[in-house]
Amino acid sequence: MKGRDLLVTGDGQYQACKSVRAWDLLRENYRLYRFLTELEDVLNNGDDQASRLPEIRMLVRRLIVNSYWVGSQYLEPSPKTGTSVLLLYEELGFPLTVQTVTFAPGTRSTIHNHGTWGIVAVLKGQEKNTFWQRTHSPDFQEKIEPTGEVTLFPGDIISFTPDAIHSVEAVGDEPTVTFNVYGETDPKQRFEFDSVTHKSRNF
Repeated sequence: MKGRDLLVTGDGQYQACKSVRAWDLLRENYRLYRFLTELEDVLNNGDDQASRLPEIRMLVRRLIVNSYWVGSQYLEPSPKTGTSVLLLYEELGFPLTVQTVTFAPGTRSTIHNHGTWGIVAVLKGQEKNTFWQRTHSPDFQEKIEPTGEVTLFPGDIISFTPDAIHSVEAVGDEPTVTFNVYGETDPKQRFEFDSVTHKSRNF
């Protein structure tokens, strides 16, 4: 599964990162439990978890290259909301969120950040990401403006620093399915933004 590696930062800019060749990631019997163990080891190697994003992207790519199971674990989008979320692992005290997310075609998210680092790998469909930046206007402290966009395809992996702001839309004719990994969220730093009223709220 060929794809790009991207990084989005708090200034609303994204950059292409070096991607490891899928051939070099092939492993026998590489399963979710091994991914989680290696991910935990990477995160325990330093205080600034966001600086570990290149290593985490590599682990996510290794998982999706080797695990057919991960690509098959998703729910159909809800008829009411157009989305669905399937939590793949949960344990008391485990600080990470590991899940697949499905968006029906045409479904859009709110404009938001995550209050932690995040990595999203597209498994199926197409997902348009729009990036935003806080402008801190004198009249509106939470004013934001769009800075760019990119459409992701299967095999693409995008990563976010905790202050990166984006919104997503499923484009194309089929649902979009993504594999998502997030660090431990700081609820005081996770916001949803309104580009019309220029207000934000915790969510």
